[in-house]
Amino acid sequence: MTQFSFDLHSTDGKARTGIIHTPRGDIRTPAFMPVGTAATVKAMLPKNVRATGADILLGNTYHLMLRPTAERIANLGGLHRFMNWERPILTDSGGFQVMSLSDLRKMSEQGVTFKSHIDGSLHEITPERSMEIQRLLGSDIVMCFDECTPHPAPEDVALKSMRMSMRWAHRSRDAFGDRPGHALFGIQQGSVFRDQREESAEALKAIGFEGYAVGGLAVGEGQETMFQVLDYAPNMLPADKPRYLMGVGKPDDLVGGVKRGIDMFDCVLPSRSGRTGQIFTRHGVLNIKNARHKDDPRPLDEACTCPACRSYSRAYLHHVFKAQEIIASMLMTWHNLHYYQELMAGMRDAIAAGTFDAFESQFRAQRAQGDIEPL
Repeated sequence: MTQFSFDLHSTDGKARTGIIHTPRGDIRTPAFMPVGTAATVKAMLPKNVRATGADILLGNTYHLMLRPTAERIANLGGLHRFMNWERPILTDSGGFQVMSLSDLRKMSEQGVTFKSHIDGSLHEITPERSMEIQRLLGSDIVMCFDECTPHPAPEDVALKSMRMSMRWAHRSRDAFGDRPGHALFGIQQGSVFRDQREESAEALKAIGFEGYAVGGLAVGEGQETMFQVLDYAPNMLPADKPRYLMGVGKPDDLVGGVKRGIDMFDCVLPSRSGRTGQIFTRHGVLNIKNARHKDDPRPLDEACTCPACRSYSRAYLHHVFKAQEIIASMLMTWHNLHYYQELMAGMRDAIAAGTFDAFESQFRAQRAQGDIEPL
């Protein structure tokens, strides 16, 4: 059986390209993972997600443990069979959703007790329970259970949170056990404090993981601050392991993250934006709701080869969106995911060719010249 491994192929400055090998298939990096929160990428069939170029999907431990439950999914053959996706799946640990969605959250050294946002029922997640849920789901890449430190946080609060996450990381590693072909990723915390990021990275390296994530960003600190942290944080993590920036982001976030050494990303933005009429193109963002599109025969992006751009006009998409037809969500989500995967492929090619700086310059120039519409 193929083991989990990472081959680093090319570098250009801090930007890297490589391959993550898993028993369920290879993942080309830098990689963007579409988010299938509740075992579906909304408005998309799995085969169509794959057709955009996605090598891996993200599932959500918190949502799946509540509904339909990890035990039910396991009894039905695991998450891959359940959602008809044969390729790799990464599941997050549930820590962010516990912070952002649940009520009556009570945290202790043991774990977190919280009230479901669905029906008010009480649940507990510990590092051990998070590992059990992700094992039941059959995740290929499992994330440690951690506390996602909110922003802003005073230095002493962030330090206490980070150190508890590191203790939870150790418990996650122990509970994960020996699972050939599967990977456990540690999550660096430390908010915006460089010394805390360094302490966290050293703790994670001492434990040892198959990959490492930069956590605790994209939580309200803004792009400038996020990039300041990314100027140093990825370099603290092992160079021979994948580096994953959790919950990011907009297209320029992805380019900036790759420039700073990040290999993996996930975000709900392309699919959520597709359902709300926000379209990502080479020239920036357009809002299909705007009246200016109602008589426009052009595609969303003349250079795009997705089904929405090959076969439909802006005028049609404006119409079906305003009429609240389901096809609007389907086509615009497909376009956005296609755009994101083309962006990642372009960065991989540029890194391999040693032309990433030129790629970034062209990316920013196109957007600067484009017609970015208000939402």
